[in-house]
Amino acid sequence: MKFWEDIVVGERAEVGRYTFSADAIKGFARRFDPQPFHLDEAAAARSHFGALCASGWHTASVWMRLMVEHQRREDDAHRARGEPVATLGPSPGFRELKWLKPVYVGDTIIYTTEVIEKRASNSRPGWGLMSIRNSGVNQKGEAVISFISVAFVDAWGQRATAWGWGAPDIGGRAQRASARSLGALERASNDPCFCRYDRIVSRSRSVRP
Repeated sequence: MKFWEDIVVGERAEVGRYTFSADAIKGFARRFDPQPFHLDEAAAARSHFGALCASGWHTASVWMRLMVEHQRREDDAHRARGEPVATLGPSPGFRELKWLKPVYVGDTIIYTTEVIEKRASNSRPGWGLMSIRNSGVNQKGEAVISFISVAFVDAWGQRATAWGWGAPDIGGRAQRASARSLGALERASNDPCFCRYDRIVSRSRSVRP
């Protein structure tokens, strides 16, 4: 995960794609959305959908799985380059969820994200907020799902200001540190995640200004 300061509004990414099989559609529906047009071909044929189709919650759940896997790949790539990895915090929710077109058996949905807004958090020092438009299109290029999600993200500058420390250099070490924080930074110097201010604070409460 990028730090909040490094996230750019307008950034886009394909997080993955998934082909919906009849077995997967029925399996999800049996557990979470047992409506006839998600469970039975004959019943679906008589419905307004005309054929077996996936639950909208199924298409949203697949996005969640692919998004987590995409983020793990991105984090692994950052670590392989020796770069610090930010923490993706909790999400206060989402809005504007739209199921735009049914997802039928055999449809392959391509999921993408686009950063549409970012701002510093007023309630959580050391964190920023980003808003992402998440979309899914089928193999014909037709939009099938769209929604906006919001999440907290680690912020270097916000965290440093909150605790009275200087900004990190590109190697992840602090350029400046107060007398009280310097000892904690040195004790954590062998920690590959020592560049994370919150890890340092969690292990040494005496660091607090």
